[in-house]
Amino acid sequence: MTIAQRNVPAGGTGTRAQPVIPAERFELRPLRPSDKGLLELYAGDRRVAEMTSSIPHPLPPGAAEAFIARANAPDRNEDIWAMDGSRAGLSELLGVISLKRLDREQSEVGYWVGPAFWNTGIASEAVAALVAANPHGARTLFASVFQDNPFSARVLTANGFEYIGDAESYSVARAARVPTWTYLRAMEG
Repeated sequence: MTIAQRNVPAGGTGTRAQPVIPAERFELRPLRPSDKGLLELYAGDRRVAEMTSSIPHPLPPGAAEAFIARANAPDRNEDIWAMDGSRAGLSELLGVISLKRLDREQSEVGYWVGPAFWNTGIASEAVAALVAANPHGARTLFASVFQDNPFSARVLTANGFEYIGDAESYSVARAARVPTWTYLRAMEG
């Protein structure tokens, strides 16, 4: 799979472009203001928020707009894509996937999928498309999941990530530190 030839500007003048990445049933595209309603719906669901480190629950007013603005900021260190299924008759927003720049040609993958699309392979397909495109040109990708989310762990292992150890991360929605499994994928090239 290759990155689509078109790049969508990530924001205003002088902003670094973020690629649109094709997947089989949807495409990964930059977030846009029209995603606000579905972002609020899905990220506002306790089940989604509690499986992430950064989504608060309940979702405060203005959080979706702030997230979209951060995703489109010219000085961002993380690219965030909407999983957009509209071309295949699916929802315009199925979930979100991100790639955060780390040092030494490394990036960290993060994602969540709206509950209506759980157990449909959407997360696996999104991670596969992002790995195949490797838009940061990373030599190594990392990801971590909460240990009470084995479905997300399977998404990573199905996409060539290898378990490297246990850790813990703070979950804003849970207001607690939560045990995690950490994964690594060495990229070819």
